[in-house]
Amino acid sequence: MSYTPDALDRRLIALLQADARAPTATLARKLGVARTTVVARLARLETSGVIVGYTVRLAATEGEQGVQAFVSLAVSPKAARAVIERLSLLPELRQLAAVSGEFDYLAVLRAPGTQRLDALLDEIGQIDGVVRTTTSVLLAMRIDRVA
Repeated sequence: MSYTPDALDRRLIALLQADARAPTATLARKLGVARTTVVARLARLETSGVIVGYTVRLAATEGEQGVQAFVSLAVSPKAARAVIERLSLLPELRQLAAVSGEFDYLAVLRAPGTQRLDALLDEIGQIDGVVRTTTSVLLAMRIDRVA
């Protein structure tokens, strides 16, 4: 079943991304529609697979604790599998995405402080097959819709 969310669905999704526990009455009031409309829209979004679940974000991995960095990695094609396996062993690695462009992968790291981040970056740079890295440290999150 294929369903394309309309403008109201997208506004509803944005509200849920900000607060997945918001009561349907509150969502309806913010959207300017009836509560039953919100309930029906949620059911359709869930049934169609647009919304696949709701989650909780823990303070230990979110918020002001620690430092987060985005690391772009250029990797030798023959070493890609080994590099991914080695990166997967780092508990500070939150996400690893294959990307297009100048770099092959984008890693999201969260470390307790800059000293540990510095050590992690050295460790990543020394992995056989990692050709080059570029790091951007997160200063402030302006919009966060990732659960």
